[in-house]
Amino acid sequence: MAFIFPIVSWFDKNTVKHLRFPFSFFLLPIFLFALSQSGEINWMNTMLAFLILHILVFPSSNGYNSYQDRDEGSIGGLKYPPKVTANLYYATLLMDIVALLAGLVISVYFSLMVLIFIMMSRAYSYRRIRLKKYPVIGFLTVFVFQGAFVYLMSSVAISGVNWTELFSENSIICMVTSSFFIGSIYPLTQIYQHEADKSDGVISISYKLGYTGTFIFSGLLFAVAVGLMFFYFSIKQQTFVLIIFLLMILPVIYYLSVWFAKVRKDTKHANFENTMKINMLTSATMNLFFLLLFVNRYGNWF
Repeated sequence: MAFIFPIVSWFDKNTVKHLRFPFSFFLLPIFLFALSQSGEINWMNTMLAFLILHILVFPSSNGYNSYQDRDEGSIGGLKYPPKVTANLYYATLLMDIVALLAGLVISVYFSLMVLIFIMMSRAYSYRRIRLKKYPVIGFLTVFVFQGAFVYLMSSVAISGVNWTELFSENSIICMVTSSFFIGSIYPLTQIYQHEADKSDGVISISYKLGYTGTFIFSGLLFAVAVGLMFFYFSIKQQTFVLIIFLLMILPVIYYLSVWFAKVRKDTKHANFENTMKINMLTSATMNLFFLLLFVNRYGNWF
């Protein structure tokens, strides 16, 4: 008991806030995408992988980033971040260890991929490496590892290790599509932090592009992602899926257009509230779409 109490104390109120558990919702579409396109599903491994990624790995990554940044202004998913303490560091370390050990229950390959993700996440934030301070390298780190790599990692857990299937043409298209979706939203999450990032020595891709450039760049990446979705489902001859997808993303396109128009008139609209709204709308739309695809596997409605 004497050993357990200090561990419990690490997860104080401020630590839990910095872990930003609700923020995992924004990365859930990639897992659901992989689930909807998987062949055989190992349900035990799927549920365990979901918990490992969304309750341990992603929140730990959020917390470690907060520990390194020590932001006083708004950050993703947290408008008023409390001060960080050593508890946050110990909590993220423990969560990573538990994630790696739990990952071994699924497979050595999955646990190894979790380790790679954790290491890249740390390299992204760690002061002596700090990949995030470089606009292109920071962007590519998120583009690859929160997109394609998470899709691949999820697939390994859901269906097991079959390298032929994991790197088939269809799987590669899905991985690339995942990266473009993540890449399209990532610069927009930085748009309200230009000055705060710059004062911390971070030159984000959004800062480099400017307000207008950020919207154009994100819009182009989103268009590529949508185009890849159309190509993918055309190959699978699922035309009705394309219609549903187009209808579902219309609110996202509309909101982005309205927000862009407001920011061009006054950059004060490039703020935390609007960023979180587009994050929530995009994630909710994609989560619902991939859930529908998954449910359709058993109903064959479209």
